[in-house]
Amino acid sequence: MKSQINILRQLQELVLTRDEHNQTGDGSQLDSLSDRIADLQARLEPQVKGVYDRLYKKGHVVMAAMSNGCCAACGMQVPIAQGQQVKLGQHLVTCSSCGRILFSEDDDAARNVADKGDRDDPKVGIARFSAESLMVADLGACSRDEAIAKLAGAMEEGHFISNADSLVSAAMDREAVLSTAMGEGLAFPHVRGVEGGALTLAMGVSREGVDWAGTKVNLVFLSAIPVAVSAFYLRLMSAIAQSFNKAANREAALSAKDRAALWKVLVKATRTTLK
Repeated sequence: MKSQINILRQLQELVLTRDEHNQTGDGSQLDSLSDRIADLQARLEPQVKGVYDRLYKKGHVVMAAMSNGCCAACGMQVPIAQGQQVKLGQHLVTCSSCGRILFSEDDDAARNVADKGDRDDPKVGIARFSAESLMVADLGACSRDEAIAKLAGAMEEGHFISNADSLVSAAMDREAVLSTAMGEGLAFPHVRGVEGGALTLAMGVSREGVDWAGTKVNLVFLSAIPVAVSAFYLRLMSAIAQSFNKAANREAALSAKDRAALWKVLVKATRTTLK
């Protein structure tokens, strides 16, 4: 059953990636993603496929990690006996509250460890998801991997996540599925399933430009996303893209001399697009 659970996890990531591309991409990869999804679905055992199909009709997040003994999607406490079954991975175990299929969180996975007080103002705009300490005003002339590593490092140094190395590895796995570079020199690398707290966003600027799978990128937005807010992430990404599709906002970010200045640019740029 562990192999089936792994297929389900891959399947969910591909489906959510297709959702992203359908909303923010040019549509060029939709057929390829759909073919890969169909291939994985064909590898599911009939009983597992039946559970998956039933949950998929309700929403595209059909799986959730068991994090600290709770379902990461709805927060319901998992009974001890069920929790042991989730860890063993010998049977499909669903949450008694939301019905999602539970899987055991990887031991070395990055986790959100920020306290509410670590954020500037969790109730206002972009400050609900980011902070001045998560700004990197000069990524330099680095590679895609290095850019992601610098932003993940800022998250760990600011005590927002644990295990930056694990976050980088997961982000690169996601890039292997489909590049997160978009038009106007923007890239949105991200990792889903970073449980333990709220969605966290770091922003970095490269004036020289980062080679992102053949695309030149100047502004990088790295997100660590709990599974429960996977759908909201699409709105966040869309709001940021809308803000920085404007040349004036991109130029302001490229001109920021330090993290304080970059934070002011991000807050101002997203004031009207992110409520």
